[in-house]
Amino acid sequence: MARIAVIGAGMGAMAAAARLAVAGHRVTVYERLETHGGSVGRFERDGFAFDTGPGLLHLPAVWRDLFVKTGKEPLEKCVELTQVDPASRHVFADGTDVSLPNASRAGTLAALEAALGPGSGERWGEFLGRARDAWERSRRPLLEEPLPADTAFLSKDPYPALRQGLLRRPARTLAEIGTRELRDPRLAALLDSHAVAYGLDPRSAPPSAAVLPYMEQTFGSWYVKGGLRALADAVYERCLARKVEFVFGAAVTGVLEKDGRAAGLELDRGGPVEADMVVSGAPVPSLFENRVVTWAGPGERPDGRLRTGTGRLTVHLALRGARPAGTVHRTVVHAPDPAAEWDAVSSGRTGPRPTVVVMRPDDPLLRPDDDHETITLTATVPAEPAGGQTWARIAEEAADRMVAAAEAAVPGLRERILWRVVRTPEDTRHDTASAAVPAPALAGSSGAFLPAMNTCPLEGLYLAGGWAHPGGGLAHSGMSGALVAGLIVEGADFRGSR
Repeated sequence: MARIAVIGAGMGAMAAAARLAVAGHRVTVYERLETHGGSVGRFERDGFAFDTGPGLLHLPAVWRDLFVKTGKEPLEKCVELTQVDPASRHVFADGTDVSLPNASRAGTLAALEAALGPGSGERWGEFLGRARDAWERSRRPLLEEPLPADTAFLSKDPYPALRQGLLRRPARTLAEIGTRELRDPRLAALLDSHAVAYGLDPRSAPPSAAVLPYMEQTFGSWYVKGGLRALADAVYERCLARKVEFVFGAAVTGVLEKDGRAAGLELDRGGPVEADMVVSGAPVPSLFENRVVTWAGPGERPDGRLRTGTGRLTVHLALRGARPAGTVHRTVVHAPDPAAEWDAVSSGRTGPRPTVVVMRPDDPLLRPDDDHETITLTATVPAEPAGGQTWARIAEEAADRMVAAAEAAVPGLRERILWRVVRTPEDTRHDTASAAVPAPALAGSSGAFLPAMNTCPLEGLYLAGGWAHPGGGLAHSGMSGALVAGLIVEGADFRGSR
């Protein structure tokens, strides 16, 4: 039995902790805040409650596997899961409106054909076929296996792009797929929105990002009753049931090293702590920015390929008036000028009119009564404002633009607002130690979109969570916990899940 110290109580770290405890190790989690969950938080006021992180669950099989492997109670015994149908509604810049069913390819193609015109569904279906090929080619190395030291084979993009024109070359970015293969600005916006949701600029995201809409439309979108925070609570309770210890309010200031391997933690209070191995669920960049970890030589930092540019601006709205019957849970209000939106983000500005995701859960646990409604608006923004600006100065004006945009999905929205709370990347930094939000691992682009490996040059130190392989997103974080646990329990022979 090894003593394992875990840095942070985020979802990936807790997933690793529960699995390691079941394997017989003595696991203690050290969290600088007074609660668990990391980015999967909750804000409550006056009987209203909001998820402060993700609002929907994709690939629930990841968390089902965790609960099966760590105890007799399956996930559905601990939380109530429901499929969201329609999965999403899209309001395009020209006013076109389409609702897409959950996990139904035929239904999606029919809805697109009806809303966008003849040929739209056929082109989207052909694109999904190529996206499926990319998924099959990259799924195992990007999701189910530890990232190897030599990632050259992941530098080539797995998307089998349709070759057209005199140049006979495949698309070089996700945006080019929309332009060359979908040939409709609304279909292109639909495609791009899946990258934007993860903070990726479609103009630079590799074609392999096509797996993002494929995963969602194939495996569906799910809602956890009470909000996604209920899932974080369930994972925390599972850790406690498996005898994982938690120490809250304990910031890690350093990783102890002895004989060339991790030997414990230094804390801001009550330390040092000895351990045989260390699992870090903290954002990988913060390990170095805060001098928690240093390496002896150049080029050994495991975060060299991380991209850290974008964050989330979120507006929580408490509304008077009941949620209308038939309201769609998630609506994407597309930006009228996507290029201007991303020009602004890349230059550190919020932009005149962003793409806004409107979340309207039909959940009585999130509102004081049925005469009120909760709505959350989200937009991708720069993690750090440029030009000497601060979020304290620009957040409210940016939120006003988001509310105005959301009225395309919620007519009369402004007249219904009782109060609002605006959360910026600075709030994300408070919750997770990073203002930026990590994206999932993607193949192609010479490996530029691959995250840090789960192992480190310092033996005995492992990385879990959204900043480590296989990257950001709730499902990916859970996978990282499974990979780290496998590497520790099975050692160098571990080759991933079977």
